[in-house]
Amino acid sequence: MKRSIMLALGLIAALVVMQSCSAPPEKGLLSRYFHASTLADNDTMSSMAMDPLQVDVSSWKLLNVTPEKIEPAKLAEMNAKELELKKEVENHVGPTVDAKDALDVAKENYDLARTAASKAARKREVDDLQVKYDAEYQKHKELQQAYNDAKQASADEEQLTLFSLGQRELASARSLTGDVHSKEVDVLLELKSGGERKYRIFLKKYDLKDESLNLRHNGRWIITKFERID
Repeated sequence: MKRSIMLALGLIAALVVMQSCSAPPEKGLLSRYFHASTLADNDTMSSMAMDPLQVDVSSWKLLNVTPEKIEPAKLAEMNAKELELKKEVENHVGPTVDAKDALDVAKENYDLARTAASKAARKREVDDLQVKYDAEYQKHKELQQAYNDAKQASADEEQLTLFSLGQRELASARSLTGDVHSKEVDVLLELKSGGERKYRIFLKKYDLKDESLNLRHNGRWIITKFERID
């Protein structure tokens, strides 16, 4: 009798563990988050969300959860693109400077010209070189903007990666391979001040690997963004 009771208790405990393991990750994460929100516990909220939502929540309700998406981690590819654009910007400095120098010399020659014919010839040269310099300068601006955008995108993705992995710094972060899990959750918030608000919450989790060390870095679910939808 005693043994059968112990077996039953063991079975119940196992079922509880199985249910907790299979529980949707967003429920536990959001429960902890909004509990911290009701307490105005900004430190706890900041440990779960990249940009914590500051709202006087009294209660919340889960409305919808999208199917989980799994995509290859892209930080290594983004970092390679950033470095490629950086090199293009550096390589284009020379042609831009050369075009500017040629234009400046042509302008000086125009100023030194004495006859009308010489002035006209020098003016045509200045106009031609101005067009060439403007084209090189515009190309350089576009390359610089593309590089700045790629640099910012890489930095943002690295920040999300480290946040999910629970790391402040990780030298190998930009070379890790693996998967990024994501889903979107719609919630209804009841406010302490009265009224309701609906938000779409974006979640991510990074499961990565350092191939050179054969070392896994399994991340946690994090809140990457809140978006009001009502």
